[in-house]
Amino acid sequence: MIVLGLILLHILGCNDRHVHGPGLITSEAMVVSAHPIASAVGRDILKKGGNAVDAAIAVQFALAVVYPSAGNIGGGGFMIIRLNNGKYFSLDYREKAPLNAHREMFQNDQGEVIEDLSTFGHLAAGVPGTVDGMTKAYDKFAKLDWKVLIQPAINLAAQGFTLTEKEADKLNKNRDDFIRANTLTPDFIIKDNWQAGDTIVLSDLARTLTLIREQKEAGFYTGEIADLIVSEIKRGKGIITHEDLNLYSAVWRDPLTGYYKDYNIISMGPPSSGGIALIQLLNLIADYPLNSMGWNSAFYIHLLIEAEKYVFADRAKHLGDADFYPVPVNDLIDTSYLFNRMQNFNINRAIPSDSIYAGFIPLFESTETTHFSIVDQHGNAAAVTTTLNGAFGCKVIVGGAGFFLNNQMDDFSVKPGYPNMFGLIGGEANSIEPGKRMLSSMTPTIIEKNGELFMVVGSPGGSRIITSVFQSLLNVIEFNMTMQEAVSAKRFHHQWKPDTVYYESGRISQEVLQSLSVKGHRLKIRESMGSVDAILVIPNIGLEGGADPRGDDTADGF
Repeated sequence: MIVLGLILLHILGCNDRHVHGPGLITSEAMVVSAHPIASAVGRDILKKGGNAVDAAIAVQFALAVVYPSAGNIGGGGFMIIRLNNGKYFSLDYREKAPLNAHREMFQNDQGEVIEDLSTFGHLAAGVPGTVDGMTKAYDKFAKLDWKVLIQPAINLAAQGFTLTEKEADKLNKNRDDFIRANTLTPDFIIKDNWQAGDTIVLSDLARTLTLIREQKEAGFYTGEIADLIVSEIKRGKGIITHEDLNLYSAVWRDPLTGYYKDYNIISMGPPSSGGIALIQLLNLIADYPLNSMGWNSAFYIHLLIEAEKYVFADRAKHLGDADFYPVPVNDLIDTSYLFNRMQNFNINRAIPSDSIYAGFIPLFESTETTHFSIVDQHGNAAAVTTTLNGAFGCKVIVGGAGFFLNNQMDDFSVKPGYPNMFGLIGGEANSIEPGKRMLSSMTPTIIEKNGELFMVVGSPGGSRIITSVFQSLLNVIEFNMTMQEAVSAKRFHHQWKPDTVYYESGRISQEVLQSLSVKGHRLKIRESMGSVDAILVIPNIGLEGGADPRGDDTADGF
């Protein structure tokens, strides 16, 4: 039982939200994505009579052109779908380890991890899943012709598109890595200084997309493009083969569901850790009077930090690909288990991460991910998170095909206890095995209230995806923020190890920082966390888009 009076002693102000006002409001349909061109593509598909899945497919392929650091056909992701009849589905098109992968492949003869081998270059790539995922989504739910959905991306690649300032900056910063990683110099993206307003043409990618338009998944996993992928991999001493490409298949899985007060949470289960972690976090803090504490209070931040430690400790030990490892999903989100996890919570002191362990359960995830949310005029919804892992993946462009390969092999535990590029610790559950899907933090989520569609939400950000989605949900549900206010608000993050609280500049006042330090928290400022794109249903009005101002994210609709 929480003593409210004791909690209130810890409240140190709650009005410093750093928000940007309400977002775009439309009456019928909306798309929110990481790039204005991709959002417009999705809007146009909806105007042609397409549904949320049609728009999602078109946006996915458009992002592969205009947002190449994360939008992709050389990576993978997850999709959550809710139909207007209340039925929901989840699609796993996560990449897989090649058949020649093995658990020590990124270690030397002494068992030491070889720096950068799992993140840079051809060996870091997993078998791509995006194209097969989109075709499976199309076959099950789409209304419009497949060619109509792919053509906008082909036009953008063939005719060129205008770079934003952020996209030009990314190309400039990664120029040397592109030259170093590739066996054939990708002249079409190598330039001394890209600037906002420059036009970039991707002719090879247009050719690849044309083959996908004509042959669907066969245009990617067999024939000319498959030959180009395997030739590229061989030149760079990677291990993806024609057999790997032929065997790849996206999988329809049961969505993970849980509850937070009056809300039904529909998210992604393994091999994503996002859904489990989000439901755990919400239930760990459900009995605390968050609104009374105050959004920017030391106690509120302290509570969320401590809950995050327990959740990420569980993630490290228990989560992996459920096709290969007995992930105890139901046990991890059981309310009794979660109640016991918080019994050692101390309102006055931070518990050191070295003193926190995964819960005992008997047994029988760059930042450069991207998310988009869609609600169509019929009330269908799609939440899609897709990634190459790091920015531009392993930095390798398939020669002659024009797209980047992922570096998702780093999302495995390359060695038990060794952190990946996001600092996440992994164990046996996420060890490398042939054909296995690597663990992810992606958290595409749809929320219902009283059985009706309430919110569509997700974010990029590696391990910070989970906490970005978590805090954005609470901003709306507990603190009555608009959707735009919720995604604009500054964020903080803890992932168990390292034992550090990361926070965005302006998120925490000096007074609260001092209070958290006294409690034993180690705090470190960082520039940006996540990039949440979300849609909130406003009864009797329509839809509000929340497009994260940290990027070029844009809401569009009608």
